[in-house]
Amino acid sequence: MAGKIDAHLADLGITLPTATAPVANYVPYVISGKLVHISGQITMENGELKFIGKLGADYDVETGQKAARLCALNLVAQLKAAIGDLDKVTRVVKLNAFVNSAPDFTDQPKVVNGASDTMVEIFGDAGKHARSAVGVAALPLGVAVEIDGIFEIA
Repeated sequence: MAGKIDAHLADLGITLPTATAPVANYVPYVISGKLVHISGQITMENGELKFIGKLGADYDVETGQKAARLCALNLVAQLKAAIGDLDKVTRVVKLNAFVNSAPDFTDQPKVVNGASDTMVEIFGDAGKHARSAVGVAALPLGVAVEIDGIFEIA
């Protein structure tokens, strides 16, 4: 039987991607007490990399927000794989976002709003979180955005 969050996702027309396996020597998540730490999620969709390039050179803010949203959906997919039932989530605690940026690009916070808005869309007030939005010179596999997260569960 689907929980409230799963039903809400269906109402929103959101299908979570399949949680991907790690590609190096790390685990996709760690549960410590009531916190679930999700490893960095990139712009992978249906086994295919999306949004390869730099913000401010290859992509504009709006496209970057779509990339950040995809990372957020991948985070939620990993979270569901970790805990089974998304109704156990009591709070999105923190997102750490990395934006592959051209040297003069300074709109990382606007890009990361694509992920933040998605968390609030899915979890309501419990989706409001602390965050970092950092511009970097490069990301793994050349992706435009990578985001990790910390979630509190009941």
